[in-house]
Amino acid sequence: MKVLIVRVGAMGDVRHALPGVAALRRARPEWVIDWVVDPRWDALLVDDTGVGPVVRKVHLAETKAWSAAPFSVGTMRSVVALRKQLREERYDLVVDMQGTIRSAVIGRMAGGKVLAGYSDPRESAAARLYTLRLERRGTHVVEQGAALLGEACGVELTPETVTLPRIGWTEDWAETEAVLARPLCVLAAGGGWGAKLWPAERFGELAVRLREKGFDVVVNATRKDDAVALQVVETSGGVARMVVCNVAGLVALLRRTDLFVGGDSGPTHLAAALAVPVVAVFGPTEPARNGPWGPGVVRVLRRAESVTSYKHVDVADVGLGMMGVEEVLEAAMGVGGSAGL
Repeated sequence: MKVLIVRVGAMGDVRHALPGVAALRRARPEWVIDWVVDPRWDALLVDDTGVGPVVRKVHLAETKAWSAAPFSVGTMRSVVALRKQLREERYDLVVDMQGTIRSAVIGRMAGGKVLAGYSDPRESAAARLYTLRLERRGTHVVEQGAALLGEACGVELTPETVTLPRIGWTEDWAETEAVLARPLCVLAAGGGWGAKLWPAERFGELAVRLREKGFDVVVNATRKDDAVALQVVETSGGVARMVVCNVAGLVALLRRTDLFVGGDSGPTHLAAALAVPVVAVFGPTEPARNGPWGPGVVRVLRRAESVTSYKHVDVADVGLGMMGVEEVLEAAMGVGGSAGL
């Protein structure tokens, strides 16, 4: 049996799909399981030799480049090359675990015998491309993904803890350059859209309080000009230091992290997967559906004033605006203490 998973991104979404795929790997070790993913997130699936603990191989869909230049010759060549790679594999089953028109089109490009997806995908038009439509079951998105994959494969699946690949140079970088002292706290102040963000100046205040508790404090950033991370550093009076890295570097950094504080974002979900003690500050998104999922100690903070919404807007969430530094600090000391700090 040859199965192809389509979940091209983003970081948190790939992370949420992994427990179900890991369960399938354990249940059917003889099956071929491959994955289509954006190159930005392939380090979650395979190491620098292309080998991973869950999938046999990844196919790279350069979706960011496609969006930047949808009608360019380079984009056309990239799409055609991906289609050729996928078709050559002759997959028995393709499962779209993303539910967008783009992911469904990629699934059809593979030419598998069956293309399965949710009957109510994120973008409703995607369902028209599926040959097998399955009802969404479960509350948390991790549970939903495992149920979808299991039903498509005819295997009962319970989400499993995931082992993430190790990439040699990032482990060396984290050990010698990124981690300067322990205990280490990583703050992730960014997020998918503005409504999910706890104010950056409060992250800065939190950094000062955490330094008083003995933590070296790092702010995660993907670029040197990350405005949110720079604001955290500025409002902390330089107490917090910014560490710029890609997802592979972030994995290595989090392996050496003693405490993590962030919102509903990819780094938060990644920290939970790596059993880092996590404080997750939630606003419009529902923790029961999207909360951190993993083997470690997790504390989710959400005010009753927050209104559940998944609209990608920048209007500040009322509940997040009411959440104070002392409240988050107390939660941080609670999960840090439970981890033996």
